[in-house]
Amino acid sequence: MNSTLENRLSKVPDVTLVFWVIKVAATTLGETGGDAVSMSMNLGYLIGTAIFAALFAVAVTAQVSARCYNPLLYWATIIATTTVGTTLADLVDRSLGIGYAGGASLLFALLIGSLLVWYRSLGSVSVDTVRTKKAEMFYWVTIMFSQTLGTALGDWTADTAALGYTGGAAVFSVLLAVVAAAHFWTRISRTAIFWAAFILTRPLGAVLGDLLDKPVSVGGLALSRFSASAVLLSLILIVMYSFPQRVSQKNH
Repeated sequence: MNSTLENRLSKVPDVTLVFWVIKVAATTLGETGGDAVSMSMNLGYLIGTAIFAALFAVAVTAQVSARCYNPLLYWATIIATTTVGTTLADLVDRSLGIGYAGGASLLFALLIGSLLVWYRSLGSVSVDTVRTKKAEMFYWVTIMFSQTLGTALGDWTADTAALGYTGGAAVFSVLLAVVAAAHFWTRISRTAIFWAAFILTRPLGAVLGDLLDKPVSVGGLALSRFSASAVLLSLILIVMYSFPQRVSQKNH
């Protein structure tokens, strides 16, 4: 009976417009929050990554152990993945000297590998099937890789490709619009569309976060990373509780 219940209950919210609004805000918060710890507090990328990795481990353990969907816990875990993704990508790209292109390639390979192992193990990578602890672990590992990849892509677009933060935001906004159009007007796999959108929202959040807190001399607005993070967190909480999300009731 417990096994049947575990396979029936989902702890992932329905993918609606509210989901994506919170996701973009959460990924932007990940950028400003990660930079606040590693840069503003001068702890560096390695220590920042260690701190956020520990928080991610605590959050994902609580999320996987929970018996039902808790919006605060779910989005706290998402934020944990995006903060550790920010500092980890910066560590790989900058401190280890791999560069944005090398870091993005490595992280893309890890992301694809995670999806392939997940698919071979359970037969699907659809979020509608995330109803067991094993599926949840694959889900969160995949999300962590996608968040880290997104940071590297955002930095590569803004810096190496010399598009700047506003240019990078425009590029990823257009790509997300293309994915949204594919959702509404094509028969492309909804699972593929979800993961494409999920991955693209991260670099969008990365460049938006950099736009908020980087110096004016490099195209940013030079806002306080701590203040920007507090405003973004407040926005997430307001949207979360103003527009409650439900979980999928589909049976698998």
